Amino acid sequence: MNGSQLVSLLPIVAIFVVFYFIFIRPQKKKENDITKMRNAIKAGDKIITIGGIKATVVKTNEDSLTISVGADKTKFEVMRWSVSRLDEEKKDPKTTTKSETKKDDKNESTSEETTSKRPKKLVKDTTEAK
Repeated sequence: MNGSQLVSLLPIVAIFVVFYFIFIRPQKKKENDITKMRNAIKAGDKIITIGGIKATVVKTNEDSLTISVGADKTKFEVMRWSVSRLDEEKKDPKTTTKSETKKDDKNESTSEETTSKRPKKLVKDTTEAK
């Protein structure tokens, strides 16, 4: 191969390098993060499945999890790959600190003020004398 042939292959190689760094590498990193999260699930964790079911993990196996769902704590087994994400529920209102409560109170009052400042809908008077 002479120099001109190498120069003509350079743009194709550059395109493959760009595709690797833009598409392939981030996708592999995301897959690795999800795999680590699924492998780190332990009993007591709250999860959301890919079907949208919120559940609590009762028991873990190598490839599956036993979860409990609903008020009657129905238990069933799902595969680890079916876990979409861990469920980070909002804090219990009984465990909030005073500073968090003050912030929440301020947010509530500002939202009430903004709704009360809205102009009232004007209704056309149909009883007008003709």
